Amino acid sequence: MKVVRSQWSVVSLALSAMLFALSAGAEAQQPTKIPRVGYLGGAAASNAGRIEALRQGLRELGYVEGKNIVIEWRHAEGKPDRERSLAAELVRLKVDVIVTVGSTATRAAKEATATIPIVMTQDPDPVANGFVASLARPAGNITGLSNVNRELGGKRLELLKEVVPVLSRAAVFGTSTFPGASQILRETELAAGSLRIQLQYLDVLDPKDIETAFRGASKGRAEGILSLGGSVLNSQRARVVELAAKSRLPAIYGIGESVEVGGLMSYGPSANDLTRRAATYVDKILKGAKPSDLPVEQPTKFEFIINLKAAKQIGLTIPPNVLARADRVIR
Repeated sequence: MKVVRSQWSVVSLALSAMLFALSAGAEAQQPTKIPRVGYLGGAAASNAGRIEALRQGLRELGYVEGKNIVIEWRHAEGKPDRERSLAAELVRLKVDVIVTVGSTATRAAKEATATIPIVMTQDPDPVANGFVASLARPAGNITGLSNVNRELGGKRLELLKEVVPVLSRAAVFGTSTFPGASQILRETELAAGSLRIQLQYLDVLDPKDIETAFRGASKGRAEGILSLGGSVLNSQRARVVELAAKSRLPAIYGIGESVEVGGLMSYGPSANDLTRRAATYVDKILKGAKPSDLPVEQPTKFEFIINLKAAKQIGLTIPPNVLARADRVIR
C-alpha cells in the first residue's frame, strides 16, 4: 500500500511539474505590447530630413519601426488648422507618446490631451507659450527641446549685413499669430538699432500673403530679407526662395531646408539634430519616466549654411571671411 501511495505521489509531482512548465511556456509566449508613437508635424515632403532623424534616433536606442515600435505619422501639410483634428486623431488611437514639430503642433496636442506625454522637438519659448512651468521643471505632460529661435534674429541680421555691407533697409517676413513671434521680432529690432538698419515688418498669415509681402518689400526699397519662419513661411519655403531670387534680394532663413531648396543662407539650431534627440525622451517615457521629471533641453548644434548657386543667381559675392565660417556650403 505504501509503495502504491509513493508511486502515486511521484506521478502527481511529475504531472504538476509538467503543468507548471506548460503554463510558464504559455506565459512566455504572450506577445509583448508594441509601443505606439504619434508624430505631428508640417508637410511630409519638406520635413523628410526630420522624419529620418527621428527614425535614426530611435534606431540608435534599439527601436525599429514596424518591428518593435509603431509610429503614427500625421502631417498638417502647411495648414495649422488641421493640426487640431490630427492631434485629436492621435489621442483616439491611444498612442503612448506624441512627438510634435513646432509650436502650433505642440499647442494642438496640448489642447487634445492632458494625460498622454508630449515631446516637443523645437519651440522658441516653451515657458512663454505656456507649455511648461520652467525648463528645469516642466510640471505637466509636456517636455522636449527648445530651439531658442527668439534669440537668433539678431545674429541672422548681423550675417546678412556682413554679406551685404551696404544694407540699410531690410524686410522682415513673419507670422504674427505664430507663438513667440513678438519676442523674436523684439530681439531683431534691438540688433537692427545697433547695426543702423531700418526694418520693415511684413505679416504673412496665409500662403497668398507671400507675394504681397514681396511687393511690399520692393515698395519699401528693401535691400535684403530676414525670414522669421513659422508654419506658413516654412511650409511655403520653395515659393519664398523662388520669389527672393526673382526679386534679386539676398535673404537669410532660420532653417536649413530653405537653403537646400535654393535659398541664399540660413543660421539656426539643427532641426534634424533636435528631432533626433527627441528619441531619447521617447525612450525614457516608454520606460516609465514622467515628462514632468524630464527637463527641457536647449540646442547644442547650430548650422550656418550658404548656397553659392543662389548667390551667383542674384549676382552676389560672399566675402571669404563669411564663407570660411559656414558649416556647410552648397556649390
